[in-house]
Amino acid sequence: MATSVASVESTASLSTDLFYDILRRLDGPTLATAACTCAAFCSISREERLWENVCSSMWPSTNREDVKSLIASIGGFRKFYADCFPLIVNKEVSEYHWNKYLEYPEEWTEAEYYGDMDEFETISPSDFVSIVDIRYKDKAICSKVLWGIPNANGFNGWFYNCPFRIDILTTYAARDDDGEGEVTLSVSDGLPPIFSMEKERKDGKLWKELRDGLRLSWIVVNKKMKQAANLASWSPLGGQRHWPTDKDFVIRFGSVLPAKDILPCQVVECILSMKFRVVHTEEEGVQTTLKLTELSMQLEDMEGAHVNGRNSLLILKEALSCHRSKNYSEVLESCHLYSKVQSELKEEKMRSESRRNQGNAKASAARTN
Repeated sequence: MATSVASVESTASLSTDLFYDILRRLDGPTLATAACTCAAFCSISREERLWENVCSSMWPSTNREDVKSLIASIGGFRKFYADCFPLIVNKEVSEYHWNKYLEYPEEWTEAEYYGDMDEFETISPSDFVSIVDIRYKDKAICSKVLWGIPNANGFNGWFYNCPFRIDILTTYAARDDDGEGEVTLSVSDGLPPIFSMEKERKDGKLWKELRDGLRLSWIVVNKKMKQAANLASWSPLGGQRHWPTDKDFVIRFGSVLPAKDILPCQVVECILSMKFRVVHTEEEGVQTTLKLTELSMQLEDMEGAHVNGRNSLLILKEALSCHRSKNYSEVLESCHLYSKVQSELKEEKMRSESRRNQGNAKASAARTN
């Protein structure tokens, strides 16, 4: 009887070890699906080590010891993955918002524009951490972690009233202890060889490869709130070829964030820009090489105006509680709808301005007569 019990326990232990070995080889979505198949998988899938492996594979920045400690402090790797794998989808973008937006007077009061000051006083720039990873054709090419928000010193500092912007590379370049070096892409990474920029201007082969191959994750963590969210769209939303020079390529990622009770426009666009510059072409006797020269974040309202530091912190705080989805088509739909509403707003404002000018012209003519 004792031998039988020992045999059963041994078999159970063996099964657990085998199941764990199976699950540790899975990616995040597959692991989450496997956890729903049976009680044994469900139990084993709660192991933090499994989710740490998933996160480190998807976001190499999470391999750092300081980032591991941060993730442990906000609930662990399983929660971190659940918060940051789905992308932000803002379903509040609709024609209602720009119609309401047009009702606001041209000169907003400080209370209307800046929102609840009592709420703002609970937010500190030092509470935010940016965890950024770039991949090209599934190969990790850049991982950066930024603690706090650069140049955000003091409530009355220029940061709060000036346009909000985080430039990761500029911040790292200013550090004496930064030894991570330049981020480059070359033919060995999968880039097509470019023999001349003139040929690239005609066929756009390099641009297409960049647009199709690049992936960006920009996770923002609030240490005090113990919340995290990925503000990137993972795949590019657009970009500009040869801007501002023939050798520059700007790729744009981002998301639509809620700004209810913060700005009259109700929603804003989080723009994440990545700029690569061609530093070598094949005609120069060196394989085609690109250098990452910009990696930045800024927020813009419906009119394309940059949001200031004070409002940006409020918006980032709200974004951490925003609706998310694993369906990438929903993410694209949200961003495309924002662009559509933004275009309609511009057209409506132009029509309103035209009607106003016509009315002023008629009134002036009447006074003259």
